[in-house]
Amino acid sequence: MTPKKQRGQLIVLSGPSGVGKSTVIAELLSDRPDIFFSVSFTTRQPRVGEADGVNYRFVSKDIFQDMIARDEFLEYACYVDNFYGTSLKVIEEQLDAGIDVLLEIDVQGAAKVREKCPDALLIFISPPSFEELSRRLRGRHTDDETVIKERLQQALEECRQIPKYDFLVVNDKVSHAVEEILAILTAESCRTKYRMNVMEGV
Repeated sequence: MTPKKQRGQLIVLSGPSGVGKSTVIAELLSDRPDIFFSVSFTTRQPRVGEADGVNYRFVSKDIFQDMIARDEFLEYACYVDNFYGTSLKVIEEQLDAGIDVLLEIDVQGAAKVREKCPDALLIFISPPSFEELSRRLRGRHTDDETVIKERLQQALEECRQIPKYDFLVVNDKVSHAVEEILAILTAESCRTKYRMNVMEGV
């Protein structure tokens, strides 16, 4: 049996709106319930079926600004006129306990995490094509055409940041994407820096 890690791995998943991140994450966590999923704070309104504390922690812009002033975020960013942020305290508590932590954040937030946590594992999830992403966004029926066009333009900008990530996973099929992420996490956990405690006393 592999000894418990002294510190958890910080895992960042990013990808354009509509790529299927939430679906991939749900299946990933069902396979790896030992991973702690950090629920981000956001000022946007909940979509149909979303629950506070499950998908996001929904707060007002005033509350979010107060949290920024108190330096409570590991990272935060503005996306399509709404703020999103990750609680620093929650993350540190889990990592210190040796628990792996999963963040779903955009490319702005991922860049900030990389600056503060160089050992973080950054994974970008992309659609199989831009046309498929457009189809998925329109198929959700949650945004009007103006917002969809904004999201598609934002997706182009985000995809230009892919070279800054450690791994690229194409979500052509959810089960395949999850398999690849699980393989990445397994390989990452086998790095010598995480397993040197196995050889203690040798």
